[in-house]
Amino acid sequence: MPQVPVHGVRHLIAVGSGKGGVGKTTVAVNLALALQLSGNRVGLLDADVYGPNVPRMMGLQEAPQAVGPNEILPLEKHGLKLMSMGFLSPGDRPIIWRGPMLHSVIQQFLRNVVWGELDYLIIDLPPGTGDVSLSLAQTTPITGAIVVTTPSDVSLEDARKAVLMFRQLRVELLGMVENMSYLIAQKSGEHVDVFGCGGGRRTAQEMSVPFLGELPLMPEIREGGDSGRPSALAGKDSSVGRPFYELAERVLERVEEVAGQKRPTIAVED
Repeated sequence: MPQVPVHGVRHLIAVGSGKGGVGKTTVAVNLALALQLSGNRVGLLDADVYGPNVPRMMGLQEAPQAVGPNEILPLEKHGLKLMSMGFLSPGDRPIIWRGPMLHSVIQQFLRNVVWGELDYLIIDLPPGTGDVSLSLAQTTPITGAIVVTTPSDVSLEDARKAVLMFRQLRVELLGMVENMSYLIAQKSGEHVDVFGCGGGRRTAQEMSVPFLGELPLMPEIREGGDSGRPSALAGKDSSVGRPFYELAERVLERVEEVAGQKRPTIAVED
């Protein structure tokens, strides 16, 4: 099956995890915003069809507009172009689909959404190693993938599976991110290791994967996601925003390294 680039998109970055509950979408949303607010043209595709959380985290519940028989305009918030199944099927109604339908909707989100010219399209994958990740890797050239984990042994066990999945699919690993690494005590400022300490860094070293850093467990980050005001909006000099801007800088460095190894492909019309 030939890989077809997404028209106008310079780099595709997939954000995945071996299991749910590790804050993958929080990382994807804030990474996308940090990249965009740093002067890049960025889109965010919520490919977690069964559990689309991007609409809530971005504070956006509108329906996208069709501009032709096969074209859809992405929604936009804070300068970020957005598409999610949550915009098309809002509320609590579940999506109960088999693999071929998942493949079809992901291809429509990639090919029929008018993304325009983007430096980066961040793709928030479903947790695990299932159909969506396989469909994406087989049909679209991906610049690289980021694996999100927490320090707990249970999370790290599944993160290793996600790393091996991307390697089997021949997707470059930009690196591993350890989310919820530590809690900052409000009164003392002490770092409390709620889920363990250093597991993400050790696992990355063991698997020869670049380690992209640790993100704190902060109530403000959770509150920002629930209220539709992601932490990156607070800016790179704020305590809640700074970790995501530092992550964005490391991701950009890795993209440059990977792009130096293989030339990025931009789809153009004849």
